Amino acid sequence: MTDYRDTLSLPETDFPMRAGLPAREPDWLARWERLGIYDRLRANAEGRKPFILHDGPPYANGHLHIGHALNKVLKDFITRSQQMLGRDARYVPGWDCHGLPIEWKIEEKYRAEGLDKDAVDVVDFRQECRRFAAGWIDVQREEFKRLGITGKWDKPYLTMDYHAEAVIAGEFMKLVMNGSLYQGSKPVMWSPVEKTALAEAEVEYHEHTSHTIWVRFPVVAVSSNEFADAVQRLLLDQNEGEVASKEVFDELLSASVVIWTTTPWTIPQNRAVCFGPGIAYGLYEITEVPEGSNLELGAKVILAEALAETAFAQAKVKATLRRSVSSRELVALTLAHPFRGVEGANGEWDFDVPMLPGDHVTDDAGTGFVHTAPSHGDDDYQMYLQFKDQYPDFKMTYNVEPDGSYRTDLPLFGGEVIIKPDGKEGGANVAVIKQLAYAGALFAKGKLKHSYPHSWRSKAPLIYRNTAQWFAAIDKPLDDGMGEHGDTIRKRALESIDRLVKWTPQTGRNRLFSMIENRPDWVLSRQRAWGVPLTCFVKNGAKPTDPDFLLRDEQVNARIKAAFETEGADAWYVQGFKERILTGLHDPDAYEQVFDILDVWFDSGSTHAFVLRDREDGSPDGIADLYLEGTDQHRGWFHSSMLQACATKGRAPYRGVLTHGFTLDEKGMKMSKSLGNTVAPQEVIDQYGADILRLWVAQSDYTADLRIGKEILKGVADSYRRLRNTLRFMLGNLDGWSEEERVAPADMPELERLMLHRMAELDGVVRKGYDAYDFQGVFQALFNFATTDLSAFYFDIRKDALYCDSPDSLRRRASRTVLDLLFHRLVTWLAPILPFTMEDVWLSRFPSADDSVHLHDIPATPSDWLDPALAERSKTVRMVRRVVTGALEAERRAKTIGASLEAAPIVHLTDAQAQIVTDPETFADLCITSGVTLTTTPAPEGAFTLDDAPGVAVVFARAEGQKCERCWKISPDVGSHAHPNTCARCSAALG
Repeated sequence: MTDYRDTLSLPETDFPMRAGLPAREPDWLARWERLGIYDRLRANAEGRKPFILHDGPPYANGHLHIGHALNKVLKDFITRSQQMLGRDARYVPGWDCHGLPIEWKIEEKYRAEGLDKDAVDVVDFRQECRRFAAGWIDVQREEFKRLGITGKWDKPYLTMDYHAEAVIAGEFMKLVMNGSLYQGSKPVMWSPVEKTALAEAEVEYHEHTSHTIWVRFPVVAVSSNEFADAVQRLLLDQNEGEVASKEVFDELLSASVVIWTTTPWTIPQNRAVCFGPGIAYGLYEITEVPEGSNLELGAKVILAEALAETAFAQAKVKATLRRSVSSRELVALTLAHPFRGVEGANGEWDFDVPMLPGDHVTDDAGTGFVHTAPSHGDDDYQMYLQFKDQYPDFKMTYNVEPDGSYRTDLPLFGGEVIIKPDGKEGGANVAVIKQLAYAGALFAKGKLKHSYPHSWRSKAPLIYRNTAQWFAAIDKPLDDGMGEHGDTIRKRALESIDRLVKWTPQTGRNRLFSMIENRPDWVLSRQRAWGVPLTCFVKNGAKPTDPDFLLRDEQVNARIKAAFETEGADAWYVQGFKERILTGLHDPDAYEQVFDILDVWFDSGSTHAFVLRDREDGSPDGIADLYLEGTDQHRGWFHSSMLQACATKGRAPYRGVLTHGFTLDEKGMKMSKSLGNTVAPQEVIDQYGADILRLWVAQSDYTADLRIGKEILKGVADSYRRLRNTLRFMLGNLDGWSEEERVAPADMPELERLMLHRMAELDGVVRKGYDAYDFQGVFQALFNFATTDLSAFYFDIRKDALYCDSPDSLRRRASRTVLDLLFHRLVTWLAPILPFTMEDVWLSRFPSADDSVHLHDIPATPSDWLDPALAERSKTVRMVRRVVTGALEAERRAKTIGASLEAAPIVHLTDAQAQIVTDPETFADLCITSGVTLTTTPAPEGAFTLDDAPGVAVVFARAEGQKCERCWKISPDVGSHAHPNTCARCSAALG
C-alpha cells in the first residue's frame, strides 16, 4: 500500500479541542483592558444611533450571587449585540451605596467593639459607611468583569459620588418647589429593630406565628349623634328598611361586639370598630360555658353569622341566635373600650368607641368586626380620615416609640416591648392579653401561622406605626409646565406605562400599572444617618398645613447643591451649615434643618438624572432605551424610577423595561444557604469558565424562573463542546485561505448555494432575535444550525472534497469560500453570548496585537443569497438522503458493511422526485457513498422505506471496484491511473 496521507489537505489549527476557559479567560480580560476595547468602540461609534441600557445599581455590600450574574450577563448580551448590530451601545455600570444595610454593618462593628453609635460624630460615621461601600465596589467590579461584562468600568456611577449626591438633593428639592412634598403623620411600615420607616420594596413576607384574640367591646349607648342618624338613613336606602326606633336597640345595650385581631399590642390604640354593611350579623346568647371560664351564662354577643360558630368553638362555649342585627342598628351603637374603668388605667381609655361602616371588612375570617387603631394600619387610617370630623374621640395615638416599645407613661403597659432589638417578640402582646383577661374582655385566644411582613435587611418582623414622615403626594396636581402626560405623578406614571414604555414580557406592564394605580403617597423619609438628607428647612412654630411651613427658595437650593458638589452630602451634617446656607437670604434662627435621610429608592430612582442626563456618555434626551432587572423590581427600581421621574421630568425615564425571573436550584427550590443549594458564580467560573455560565443564561428562558445546578451545567458544557467542535472544524479547514480562492455565489455548486441561503435566513433570525432580546431563540437557532446543518450535514459531506480535491478544484474552493463566509457570521453572531470563546476563535485565525472580534460588527448578508426555490428543492433532496442513510445504517448494524463508502445503493423515486434528484454523482457525494443508482422503476418487495418519506425506497448494493487508497472511495477505475491504487480524481490531484 502507498501512504498518501501527506498528500491530503487535512485541517490544521492551533485552536485547542479543550477550551481551558478557567485558566485562559483572565488573559483575554487583560487583553481587552490593554486594548481599551470599550473606549475604542465609543470612538468608532461616533455618529451612530445610541442605544442606552441604564444599569440598575446593585448594592455594594457583599460578594455576587447567581442572580447578580444572571442580571449582568443579560445586560451584556444586549449591550454587545446592539453594538455589533450597528448602534452606539453605551453601558455605564453603577452602584447603590447609601442606606441601612451598610449602616447596619458599621453598627454591628461598633457593637462588637463596645462603641455607642450615637456617641460617634455623624460625619465620622458616614465616612466609615463610605469606606465600607467603596471596598465592596472594588470587589464586585472585579467579579462582574470576570463574567466578561463590557462597560465603562473605570468610571462607573456611584450614588455616593459628590455630583450624584448633589443631583439627588436637587431632584428632591424639585418636590419642595412643585408642592408635592408634605409632612404628614400616618401609619407606615416601621422596623423597631432598625428604628426607621421602610418602603414597600424593602419589605418581604415570611411565615410568622402570631397571637390571635377575640375581644368583647361592650355596647354602652345608642348614639344620638346626628351623623350616625344620617348614616342610618344611608344604610336604610341600601337595605330598603325603615329607620329603627330607639326601642329596637334596647336589647343590644346589654350585648358586646366581638372583634378578632392578630396584633393584640394594638388594642390599647383602638379608637373604633368597623363592620361590613353587606355582612349578615346576629345577636347571640351564650347558653353553655366551660368550668373556669370568665364568660358568663346569658351574656349576649354580636358576630357575623358566617363566623359565629368558629368563634364559639375557639371560646369553648355554646350559644343560640336570638335575632339578626342590621347595619343600621350597628352604626347607631356606641361601644366602650375594653380597658375603660380598669384599675390603674387612670382614665386613659374612658372614651366612646364608634361603630363605623367599612368596605374593607369581610366575613372571610375573624368575627366580621375589625378593631380599628388609626395609628397602626392603613385601612384604619383611611377610616380615620373619613370619620374623624364626626367623632371627636376618633383620634390618632402616639403610644409606640421608635424602638417598638410603649411610651413609658402609658398606663398598665408603659415600657413594654413589641419587638425586641434581636427581632424576637417582646412582652407587649402577652401583657395586653393578660390585662384583657383581667378586665373580663377576653372572649378567646389562640395562635396563627401566617404570612407576615419582615425587613429584608434585618429579617425582623415589622409593625405599622404612626410617625411624622415626609411624603410625596402622588395625586396632587402639579403646576410645573410638564403636564403633557398628566398633571399628577400617578397620572403621568399610568400614562407612561400605557403609552410610552415597551414591556418585555408584556405582563410587566400589568403588574406595575396595578401597583401604581393602587399605591398610597410615597414615604420619602428615613430616620437613619447614611444617605442623602432631605435638604429642606421648616419654619419654627409653623404647622405642616401652613403655607409657609416649608422654605421654598431657589437660591437656597442652589447653595445646597453647590456645597454638595464640592463636599458631598456630609456637608449637611457639619456644624453651622444651616447658617452658611441661609445667611443673607433668610434668618437662620427662624428655621429648623431637617435631618431625616431620603429613602434609598429615591436615590436609585434619581439615577436617570445624574447618569442619563448629566454624563457625556449618557442619553441625548435623558431617557434610557432599556431598564433591565428582576421581577421584584416592579415594586423596586422600576417603580421608584417611574415615580421620581414623573415628579421631576414629567414622564418615565425609560422607553423599554425587561424583566427576568429568579434563580432556583435543579429541583425548582429557592436557593438558601441553610439548605446548601446555592450556586456561586465564582464556583461555576472556577470549574467551567465564565462562558459556560453565560451559555446557561442563553439557553434558559429568562422570562420565567431559571434552574441551575451540577447536572444542568454538565448539559450546558456538553452543548458548548459540540459547538466548539464545529468552530474548530471551520478553523482547521480554512488554514492557508487566500482571497484568490474565492468563488462567486453564482458559480458555486447547489450545496454551497444552499448554505448561503441558510446563512441569509439565519442573519434575519439573529438580528430580529437580538432586537427582541430573545437570546434563547438566537442561541437555539445558531446551535441547531452549527450541529445539524453544518457538522452533521454540510461538513460531513464536504470533508471528502476539502481533504481530497485538488486545491484549485471549484468544489473545494467554493466550500472554502462558504467556510470563510460562515466564519465571519457565526463568530460575530455568537460573540455577544460567548465573548471569550469567540475571541479565541477570531485570534486563532487572525492573530493580531491590537484586533478583537469585539471591535467588529456582524457583517451584512446579501439578500440575494436567499434562494427559496433551491431551499424548497433541498427539502426533497434531504428527505431522499435520509432514507438512504437509514438503509445504510441498517446494513451497518447487520455488519454487512463497515463504512458508507462500501455502498452504491439503488434509489427508487417518484417521477416528481426524480425531477429534483437528477445527478447520481452529486447525490452519491451527498450520501457519502461510492456511487448511487437513481431510478423511477417500482421498488421491489423488502426495499427500505421510511413512513415520513413517501415514494422513496432504497435497495442496498455494494460498490463495485477497488478502494482508492487516498480517498477510500470504491470505483472500477481504481488502479488504472498514473498513481498506484488511486481513483481518477485523486490521481489528478496528485499531478
